[in-house]
Amino acid sequence: MRQIVLHMGVSLDGYIEGPHREIDWHVVDDELHQHMNDELGAMGAFLHGRVVYELMADYWPTADADPAAPAIIREFATIWRDKPKYVYSRTLQEAGWNSTIVRDVVPEEVAALKAEPGGDLVLGGAGLASAFLRHDLIDEFRTYVHPVLIGRGKPLFPVFDGRLPLQLLETRVFGNGVVRLRHRRVREAG
Repeated sequence: MRQIVLHMGVSLDGYIEGPHREIDWHVVDDELHQHMNDELGAMGAFLHGRVVYELMADYWPTADADPAAPAIIREFATIWRDKPKYVYSRTLQEAGWNSTIVRDVVPEEVAALKAEPGGDLVLGGAGLASAFLRHDLIDEFRTYVHPVLIGRGKPLFPVFDGRLPLQLLETRVFGNGVVRLRHRRVREAG
């Protein structure tokens, strides 16, 4: 069965974007970008919220049309454009590039999507991740901690009641100082 994998960059103090939606503090070099291409290229589909989808759709569908674009950028443009996408939105009326609009996070529908053949499902966006967390639908967390404190902004994880036990599976330090933490959701047997 496919897994739901949260895949997000975060500042050391836990934010995915600054107070004005800025993400210019992300430290992405060729090594990290190639890692992302390899990781995301192996996934079966993207699960995006509207905000993430619109951000991606503003750039990636035609990023490889620029002859001056580096090969690593052209590679990811193809990955994003060709990969199936499920866009969770109550307001978006249409979405292109192999996308399906889904109105609500319904656990039974997510279970059916996980049961389909193919690679794991990559989840992006703090709002959508919050909805998936409320339903305990995230199987793995891959966070990329950037070496910066930004002080305020949008946190990756919302405040929630309870505890979510995780097991550290792997760490990786990139040359630019970004640290990848890979955790699996620990579930009770039975």
